[in-house]
Amino acid sequence: MEEFILCRDDQDYDVMVKYIFLCARRKNVLPVIYIVMSNHAHVAILSENQQVSDAFVKELKRCYSLYFSLRYREKKVLARTHAFVQQLDSDPYVRNVLAYIPRNALDAGVRIEDYRWSGYRAMFRSGQENASTGATKNRAVRNLSRRQCFDLMHTRDDLRDVQWMLDAHDCIDPSTACDTAYLESAFLGDQAFFLKTIGSVNPSEMRHRLEDVFSGRLTDSEFYKEVNTLCQRWFQKELSLLSLTEKIRLLPYVYRTRRTTIPQLARCFSLPRDSIAKYLGKRPG
Repeated sequence: MEEFILCRDDQDYDVMVKYIFLCARRKNVLPVIYIVMSNHAHVAILSENQQVSDAFVKELKRCYSLYFSLRYREKKVLARTHAFVQQLDSDPYVRNVLAYIPRNALDAGVRIEDYRWSGYRAMFRSGQENASTGATKNRAVRNLSRRQCFDLMHTRDDLRDVQWMLDAHDCIDPSTACDTAYLESAFLGDQAFFLKTIGSVNPSEMRHRLEDVFSGRLTDSEFYKEVNTLCQRWFQKELSLLSLTEKIRLLPYVYRTRRTTIPQLARCFSLPRDSIAKYLGKRPG
């Protein structure tokens, strides 16, 4: 949200972080690392497929929207937000994204290691006290009473099976909730490699790839180039050479991951608008 503050105080940040893990649990995805900022958030997850990833994002938006509306009495604020899932499909890209996410703390004028609403402090910290805040593991979420769970976790879900711990501030200790093993293995178990990547990642490039590309609709020529690149990766041939079956396979992915319209898809895929709408389960427009 470029024009609106989604997290106005510490409670909002805390709720957003907790909903990341609650919604991930509901949709069976594993958060690797995350950051929550005042007007946006990034979460890297491990997921079975695109559909499951989309369901997680939809559930996170639904839960936070309900919380925000109840707290501030402002309706349909998050209806104007955009939530996107992007597949990380190569090792270098994965590492750059995992490093870029905590680097967002610098935009808030805070050192990366001091930013409270990030999963950064969980990484390469196995068995260690949280050095940045001085908070220690305080109590297990699974031991909370139902009332405590509602007050602290903002849910009525049964959390008796989770391993999450709350720190002295009643915030989730990310080292108990993030899949730290995945991130650490992505950097070959070398913390220096992780830190070096954080320092060397190009924030402008990553912002463009993760945010700006989705902030506005691409022109037809730019959109065609992106789809053609996907075709080369998926089918090893150009879009113009795809069979109808291959186009039908690709269409839902493009529609979910790009800001586009049925008319633009029709122009790009050289198919009638009614057919595009039918394949997507949408009305022509």
